Amino acid sequence: MPMPDSHVRRLSILLMSMLLACAPWQLAAKTPKPAPGNVALEPMLAGEFALQAGKLDEAAKHYLEAARKSGDIGLAERAARIALLANDDRTANAALALWKRGAEPSLALSATEATLALRGGKAATAVSSLEALLRNPDPRGWRYALIALSAGGKDTASTADVLQKLRERDALPKDMDAQLAFAGLAQRLQQQPLVDALIADIVKAHPNEPRVQLLQASLAREAGNLDDARQQLEALRSRLDEIPGARLALAGEYEALGDAATSAAILAGGPQNTQTRALRAAMLSRAKDDPGLEKLYAELKAETVGPGDPRQRLLLGQVAETLKKYDEALQWYDAVAGGNLRDVARLRRASTFHAMGRKDEGFAALRALQNDDAAEGEVVRDAYLAEAELRREDGDEKGEFDAYARGLAAMPDELAILYSRALAWERVDQIDRAEADLRKLLVIEPDNVAALNALGYTLADRTTRYREALELIDRARVADPGNAAIIDSHGWVLYRLGRNEEALVQLERSFALNKDAEVAAHVAEVLWVLGRKDEAQKWFDQARRIDPENRSLRRALEKTGAGS
Repeated sequence: MPMPDSHVRRLSILLMSMLLACAPWQLAAKTPKPAPGNVALEPMLAGEFALQAGKLDEAAKHYLEAARKSGDIGLAERAARIALLANDDRTANAALALWKRGAEPSLALSATEATLALRGGKAATAVSSLEALLRNPDPRGWRYALIALSAGGKDTASTADVLQKLRERDALPKDMDAQLAFAGLAQRLQQQPLVDALIADIVKAHPNEPRVQLLQASLAREAGNLDDARQQLEALRSRLDEIPGARLALAGEYEALGDAATSAAILAGGPQNTQTRALRAAMLSRAKDDPGLEKLYAELKAETVGPGDPRQRLLLGQVAETLKKYDEALQWYDAVAGGNLRDVARLRRASTFHAMGRKDEGFAALRALQNDDAAEGEVVRDAYLAEAELRREDGDEKGEFDAYARGLAAMPDELAILYSRALAWERVDQIDRAEADLRKLLVIEPDNVAALNALGYTLADRTTRYREALELIDRARVADPGNAAIIDSHGWVLYRLGRNEEALVQLERSFALNKDAEVAAHVAEVLWVLGRKDEAQKWFDQARRIDPENRSLRRALEKTGAGS
């Protein structure tokens, strides 16, 4: 799936996703230096060109050749890491053997060895390597072990068996964060008995730890046991006076359950600052609780005396705008003095004019910002993007694309405008134009991960150029292997290539990291094609709960006939 051009940030806790940042096979951005004597220069350069083209299997083989010719251990390591991403276990094992002969023991080396053992079905070797990582005095050891487990086994049952053996050997760490992470992995593997056992271990070791209850609630929610999730959250809510630091996370879990009203009430019960009130406003708006917003608005006004905090005045304007007190919103925005916040207020004024039906004034305000030499570049860019979005709301497709065109005329290499226009072209089925904008973006910034992913996904989803799509997505995976959107794109192109079982593993992994309706619809479609229609219906239902109007969901329902 493409990464959105604007992100709606949720409150909910993400206990596991940060761990992917330390993946042992994540590649450095820079090309390795040529080996002495240039004996390996030709295969190394061939490897780099293949890597830039997204041909990971070719790149791994070239780097292995360069490592063999030069004896350079760094090249062997790079070959092993690229081969892992390419799922070329044969090349990865050959590179690992060369890497091991010349390198000192390291966490990355052990994690790679464990990953390949898991993939090769060598459970005893995997357990041994993972146990060494877990007992390593380096505090990062358990993270490497977790990543190896996450990416190693080709089926969830074998990975779960290895995790169970590590638990039986008492090798899993006692650190709270680590225990939560391994329980989360068991949940993603869909091994409920193991999840229950790991949770029991955590409760025994940390009986009064609020994060345990948060995890239990989160896992219950992800498994669809919403009543159990709410029961866990209510138990924690009754203890909030004892553990005030859990308030924000608890509010996030209620928001994830779709209960924005309770989330707002929890936020209102603790210490207040501008950030907390902004979150409350967002939750109250989502809950369509106008009386609650009115109360918050009065609370904010009572505290705003004299010049005040410009952030608070900006928030007051936004709350007034949500309450459709447009005249008051304009007054608050006018009162935001100086600096970048002033320019943000000017953007909001334009939106307010538009909402009031004074559209010409709104667009004129945006044009003024677009032509203001004193305004910061980001604000000018956002003025073009805001105009395009408002034109889209008006159903004015010509005006939307005219705003993008003027923005690019004024700021020819502005990547955000190019990217947004590409997504807009895709939305109106102008795939050739979407591709042209994304390719222009990649000429400007060849390693732009969002553009690589968006172009790869678009080709996979809207054309039959699946091999080319895979190469682009693989380039994005090299740069950001733990990104949920890229993992979804990878799964989707595997599905298009007919590799359905492999696709399902990737799509479910993406959904575990980011509960998105589009990803759920992708999982459902693959399950349907595999003949697992009862499971598919459950995923379609989950996608509907998240976003019933999602385009990918509607297309999947139409394609499969599941919605009829």
